[in-house]
Amino acid sequence: MAAPLVFDPYSYEIHENPYPTYARLRSEAPVYHNAERGFYALSRYQDVRDAMQDWQTFSSQGGVALEGSGKAPPMIIAMDPPRQTKLRRIISTAFTPRRVAEMEPRVQQLTLHYLLPLLERPEFDFIRDFSAKLPMAVIAAMLGVPEEDHDMLRNWSDTLLHREPDNPHVTPAGVEAAGNIVQYFARAIEERKRRGGVDLLSALLAAEVDGEKLSREEVLGFCFLLIIAGNETTTKMLGNAVDLLYRHPEQRARLVREPQRIADAVEEVVRFDNSTQMLARLVTRDVSLHGVTIPAGARVLLLIGSANRDERAIERADEFDVFRPPVAHLSFGIGTHFCLGASLARLEGRVALEEILRRIPEYEIDESRRERVHSTNVRGYARLPVIPRLGGEAKAYATS
Repeated sequence: MAAPLVFDPYSYEIHENPYPTYARLRSEAPVYHNAERGFYALSRYQDVRDAMQDWQTFSSQGGVALEGSGKAPPMIIAMDPPRQTKLRRIISTAFTPRRVAEMEPRVQQLTLHYLLPLLERPEFDFIRDFSAKLPMAVIAAMLGVPEEDHDMLRNWSDTLLHREPDNPHVTPAGVEAAGNIVQYFARAIEERKRRGGVDLLSALLAAEVDGEKLSREEVLGFCFLLIIAGNETTTKMLGNAVDLLYRHPEQRARLVREPQRIADAVEEVVRFDNSTQMLARLVTRDVSLHGVTIPAGARVLLLIGSANRDERAIERADEFDVFRPPVAHLSFGIGTHFCLGASLARLEGRVALEEILRRIPEYEIDESRRERVHSTNVRGYARLPVIPRLGGEAKAYATS
């Protein structure tokens, strides 16, 4: 007899492997209700996709985390149109595809800066020594943050996202960390106002559409969002990619031979084991779906990680295949809330994997010492011990 179906996003067991529970949700309870935690959850692809596009019913007010956004500065992911649309237009004039594309040489430079010294070691922690550093360095470079502050900002970000077992609340240390991030960028904004600059933070302060600029608080909110969401999701995406390719050596070997397919590999990683597993929404009216009525005012989790594994929408959804035809996954959202940082994440993922596979085509992971991060929204590793396997000639090339 099957155990009772319980989905608790704060459970460490779910953090380790949510996918069997997701499969049961899609089959047994596509509209799931957890009365104790006070939320509903949608797990099927079409339901999640439809909800993402229906912002009038599934509102982003209150933030994308189940516990809400607390006292965080105003962020576009916690707004609805028309204000969200206007802010997105203003931000997009500064955070342009061209600005992101122009970052590629810098992303490659930073990748090699962090990667090459690691190849001299018999073992390194991929998260601590590489994937936690690269996204922060890229975002910080865009915002004009000094290098000596990178570790401090990353530590604050990690602390804010951590949750204790079965506890939905931000830890006291996390609350303090959030305040530190806000204060840091408040000072940075005042400094840019005094002296100007050519970085993204300066561009955000100058951005204007129809005579309207971003307020100080809105600029602060976007910086906060980049540091938290942009940094952490890419950090975990890179770790998930290296882990998945380790567990699928035949696909890794083919990517080494066909590096032009690495962009496809990034797409499959974020589909198969996305670092953003779920987004919360606030229901503005009663919604009846699959025989269940979700009442107005309820919090609903859109389970992206489950939707991307739904066999109803994606063939062989539970198989990891970096060479599959393009799939319309939901990892970067859809519609008005499509992720503004998607192109940057894809760029970082492609460039990092190109250099990693070029220089470390063979490696092992000490699975006994892998550690998961414990967060409701973010899935990935806190620790990932990697052992490079390089012969003499290969090592000489890898470190050159």
